[in-house]
Amino acid sequence: MRALRTLFATRLYEASLAEAKDFLAFNGELEAACRMLADEDGAGRAWCKRQGYGGYTSYASLDDLPARATVFGDLRRKLDKHVAAFAGELAFELGPRGRLKMDSLWVNVLKPGFGHSGHIHPHSVISGTVYVTVPPGSAGLKLEDPRLALMMAAPPRAADAPEDLKSFVTLTPAPGTVFLWESWLRHEVPANGAKAERISISFNYNWR
Repeated sequence: MRALRTLFATRLYEASLAEAKDFLAFNGELEAACRMLADEDGAGRAWCKRQGYGGYTSYASLDDLPARATVFGDLRRKLDKHVAAFAGELAFELGPRGRLKMDSLWVNVLKPGFGHSGHIHPHSVISGTVYVTVPPGSAGLKLEDPRLALMMAAPPRAADAPEDLKSFVTLTPAPGTVFLWESWLRHEVPANGAKAERISISFNYNWR
């Protein structure tokens, strides 16, 4: 008897806000709010300059976006539902706490030619990104097999290997796309190949 089983799977959740009837208006309001922050957040722009970030992020300067603008609060409520669904798919036993709660939410306005190197999101359970503006040629989201550092002498994967056996998988978003993953999953944003800025909003959820 022979058997092949798949163990310790890495789950990725994908959904789209674009299915809602009011998406175009909602997304336009999100874009306007993101650009407003990029114009007005002097502390954030200064941090980006010091860190060599190619564009603007509110990551290190603003921690109250859902309270600062109604549209971010509306976005949080939409994301809460998706995170709850993903937590169910992951078979999390959340106990008396009952649910995961948003811990942080930040804006990313990425200029052409710039990216974000590989990283994880420590101290969180689920992380994700929702895409607002995705011009042609924009960078996707590149995910790394979490076992990669442990493979040592293993040969490389074939170019036509199925997705679940690849060492890296790059996801291509559209406006309204939501990606969710467990926060330990290493990921990066390759250099933005578009001729315009790519706008996204990233977030973390904790169990508390």
